[in-house]
Amino acid sequence: MLRFLFRGLTNEPARGQALFDRVVAEARKPHWYLDGEVPDTIDGRFSVLATVCALFIVRLEQDEDRMDAASVALTERFIEAMDAEHRQIGLNDPGLGRRVRKLVGSLERRVDEWRDSIHEETDWAETVVSSLYRGEPPNDAALDHSSAAIRGLWESLKNERFEQGAEAGE
Repeated sequence: MLRFLFRGLTNEPARGQALFDRVVAEARKPHWYLDGEVPDTIDGRFSVLATVCALFIVRLEQDEDRMDAASVALTERFIEAMDAEHRQIGLNDPGLGRRVRKLVGSLERRVDEWRDSIHEETDWAETVVSSLYRGEPPNDAALDHSSAAIRGLWESLKNERFEQGAEAGE
């Protein structure tokens, strides 16, 4: 019982931390900012992180019953990271909760967009522009690179078999 109440006081990793670490590692790859020309700013880095996280969530949703816990855990780590990052850059004020909710809403919007695009209900390139570039299309070479990179990431995720306990961090 105490382990449940004081989970933060143990040295166990948080549920979903390994999965979130994978998302962060992908979002930090330089090609997004160099070849894909996503602005290397806080907003640009958030766009890449939220896009990659959304793709992971959509993939986890495809295993419905088995992966609900992993999807929830990944979202929890995303929220925790957004809160911590905003506190670290000095935005620890009464509006912090509202800002974090807005960022989570942005993740949710991306999940919805990618869900539709993956099921071919919307155009892939339009979703890339909306998700990575905030609706402002880059040059054709950068858009082609980002579209191909996201498609490659999706294909590798689609073919990956996630394990319930390992990915949820349980």
